[in-house]
Amino acid sequence: MKVRPTRRQVLQMSTTLLPGAALASAAPPKRILILGGTGFLGPAIVEAARSRGHMLTLFNRGRTRPGLFPDIEKRLGDRDPLKGEGLKSLESGEWDAVIDDSGFYPRMVGASARLLAPRVRHYLYISSISAYREPSPVNGDEEAPLAVLADPKVEDMGKGFENYGGLKAACEAAAEAALPGRTAVVRPGFIVGPDDPSGRFTYWPARFDKGGEVAVPGAPTDPLQLIDVRDLAEWLVLLVETGTTGRFNALGPDRPMTWGRVIAACQKATSTAGSVTWIPGEFVARQEGLSFPIWVPHQGDTRGFHTWQNRRAVQAGLRFRPIEQTAADTLAWYQGQLKDKEGRTRLAFTPEQESEALRRWKAAAPS
Repeated sequence: MKVRPTRRQVLQMSTTLLPGAALASAAPPKRILILGGTGFLGPAIVEAARSRGHMLTLFNRGRTRPGLFPDIEKRLGDRDPLKGEGLKSLESGEWDAVIDDSGFYPRMVGASARLLAPRVRHYLYISSISAYREPSPVNGDEEAPLAVLADPKVEDMGKGFENYGGLKAACEAAAEAALPGRTAVVRPGFIVGPDDPSGRFTYWPARFDKGGEVAVPGAPTDPLQLIDVRDLAEWLVLLVETGTTGRFNALGPDRPMTWGRVIAACQKATSTAGSVTWIPGEFVARQEGLSFPIWVPHQGDTRGFHTWQNRRAVQAGLRFRPIEQTAADTLAWYQGQLKDKEGRTRLAFTPEQESEALRRWKAAAPS
């Protein structure tokens, strides 16, 4: 059940005019427990919360970038209560809110939520737009049917990640069952921006920065939805501050955005000259083994993929920075991280894959 913000909370949210802008009056400091905190979304949440003066605790295994945030309290353990010390380090302590951005299996999410329920006020579970049943409806909202697991006890994503959406939906239910009326379920689409290890969105500004002929799928008018990790993090902190609960599609922007604008933003982020070869979506959809990062065919079963409604999240204060800023900042970060031999990310599309896409299209294209 959705709990609407109070009038005071609405007024507080309305002061957030731009992403990254400070609220007119600082919210009282909150004690926030982050389950995770050192991957991609987690550090962005930490930075957003610290900038607002909140007190943080991180719970994780201490394996992913353990040197991050040496000044923040850390509790070591495992999301699986059956592994090692499990959740033992969370058996003491009280928090105003929990942000769970590392829960993938309902048994584990349920275990942490039940353990913490008597000692927390608010539980934010970071789900995914993939929690909805496929095919995605066009302009679907938060009431669209959810994915269902064939085996409710499965704890494997599947070879093709076919269980991912059903697992996320089951995790939502586990959190809500443990803290009824005190849970916010957040369903992001593609999370992008600086520090992204997936290399999906990063591929596009980085590819344009290399110059030459760039293969781009689909049409400039295709819809495209995503969310900058910094906008998502700042909004999650706002939800904590206002105590907002409910279910939200967290992707944007607030007005429909075209794939053409995204590509133009990625071109604009670099001064390197390059040309675009558009490969029709109908052609890409027919090609076995050919897929491009971020974009999906705007037809058939995937026609609704980039058309989700986000009105509820926008009304709850979610704001979006321009795609042009996200593209420029992502490229700047990517160029900086290339100096690190380990590298934070590898691009999600290789030169060989692009060459093959161009070869196939040029062989089939009408002269």
